[in-house]
Amino acid sequence: MDQYGSDFITITDEDGTEYELEVLSTLEYNGNTYMAVIPAAESQDALQLEVSILKSVEEDGEPILCAIEDQEELEAVYDLIMDALYEEEDDEA
Repeated sequence: MDQYGSDFITITDEDGTEYELEVLSTLEYNGNTYMAVIPAAESQDALQLEVSILKSVEEDGEPILCAIEDQEELEAVYDLIMDALYEEEDDEA
């Protein structure tokens, strides 16, 4: 049992398909919020999953999650999130 619990979110793509994601980490960086997520259905085998990093932006007053298109921004956020995740693992050991 995960003592910290997990956060799950459901997103809907432009085609109306819903996906449940497990939020691994949330990061505030340069005034924006970013989330590292994996598909929730496969969270039992997290070692083989690809972590996606999404950026929270407001569109028409509603928060939406989108992919990061700027490569430098993506790399900076990825490094910060991975550092935070590894620190959490070290704290649990």
